[in-house]
Amino acid sequence: MSETTGRRERKKAATRQALADAALELFLERGYDQVSVKDVAEAADVSTTTLFKHFSGKEALVFDEDADQETALVAAVRERPAGTSVPAALRDHLLDLDTRARDSDPRFPRFLRLTESTPALREYAHRMWMRHQTALAHAIAADIGAPEDDVTCAALARFALEAPSLARSTADPRQAVERVFELLERGWPTAARGGTGPAPG
Repeated sequence: MSETTGRRERKKAATRQALADAALELFLERGYDQVSVKDVAEAADVSTTTLFKHFSGKEALVFDEDADQETALVAAVRERPAGTSVPAALRDHLLDLDTRARDSDPRFPRFLRLTESTPALREYAHRMWMRHQTALAHAIAADIGAPEDDVTCAALARFALEAPSLARSTADPRQAVERVFELLERGWPTAARGGTGPAPG
C-alpha cells in the first residue's frame, strides 16, 4: 500500500468513526426518532452525501462492526482451544463479547436501552446479527467435516446467535446464556419437567 493510499484509508476510517460517534451521542441525547441523518452529518462536520458514502442508512450508523463480528464468530469456532466443544467456544465468545462491550464504553448500558426501546433499531440489530448464521454454520460444518448445507450445523448456528436475544429479557442474562448453551451442548433431558409426552408407538 502506498503512502498516499494509506493516508486516504486512514482519513476514510476517521470520517466513518466520527460519524458513528456523532450519531451515537445524538441518539442517546435526543432519542433515535428525533435525530435526522442531516443532524448527524452536521455534528460530524461533513455533508449528507459523504455520510451516505460510509453508511447505507440511519440504522447502520448505530451498528458499525458487522464484518468484525462475523470474523470473530468464525474464529471462535476455528481457533478454539483443544478439547473445547463448539457450543462451549461460542458460549464463551458471546459472554466475553458482552463483557468487553460493557467494559470498553460506559455508554453501553444506555446503548442497549436505546436499541431495545426503538423498534426500528431492535429489528435492524437482530436482522444484521442473524446474517452471520450462514458463515457460522459453514465454519461449524467445516470443523466437523459435514457438508456446508448440513441442517444440524445450521441449527446450532441459529440457536447460538439467538441466545443473547433470548437472555436479554431475563433477570440474569449471563446465567440464561449459559443455560441455553447447556441445552445446545447436552440436548433436551429425557426426564424433563412438564410431562413425558406420548410413549413411542
